[in-house]
Amino acid sequence: MTETVRRFDCGDPVERAEGLAFATAALKRGELVVMPTDTVYGLAADAFRPLAVERLLDAKGRGRDMPVPVLIGSQATVEGVATGVTDDARALIDAFWPGALTLVLRHQPSLAWDLGDTRGTVAVRMPAHPVAIDLLREVGPTAVSSANRTGLPPASSIDEAIDQLGDAVACFLDAGATTESVPSSIVDLTAFTPRLLREGALSFAALREIVPGLEPVA
Repeated sequence: MTETVRRFDCGDPVERAEGLAFATAALKRGELVVMPTDTVYGLAADAFRPLAVERLLDAKGRGRDMPVPVLIGSQATVEGVATGVTDDARALIDAFWPGALTLVLRHQPSLAWDLGDTRGTVAVRMPAHPVAIDLLREVGPTAVSSANRTGLPPASSIDEAIDQLGDAVACFLDAGATTESVPSSIVDLTAFTPRLLREGALSFAALREIVPGLEPVA
């Protein structure tokens, strides 16, 4: 790893503050950051810098046909990134955010971003991790994908993230091993009938308790 790559122990209050400040500045410069979430570690980029998102996709070895999700720091922010938020979406948000649920919604057409071939949608989530929330509240909606090379397991520790991504990342925010090694569940709410796209940390049964009309993974 080069000297420009930094690792911060977020279990130490001083390093946590330094790490959040360093990560905020790095993201605003268009660099990449590895951050903890409540599921697996995430690889983050400024959602409003197309070159930063392209750098994220390159670091993962991923194409534009797999667009990058967006993480937000508060439930209210969903109105700023998505349009036509349905009653089903609000019910799921109230039940599971912050948490391991990603919602696919229609994105706000006025937003100047390029997350890949989204076809007018955005996959958005509010994670339940204090370090993630602090960072997201500093930088705003952020493009975040799992911190791994495509085809390899998502990183559940900072060492795994470093091994896979190394010099592509400006800094690593180390909050210890994640409590979950399973990614978030994904629900598509862009059609008339909600559909589960991926059963992850939240089961289909748990989600269907909130949205009885939810269809299973095709």
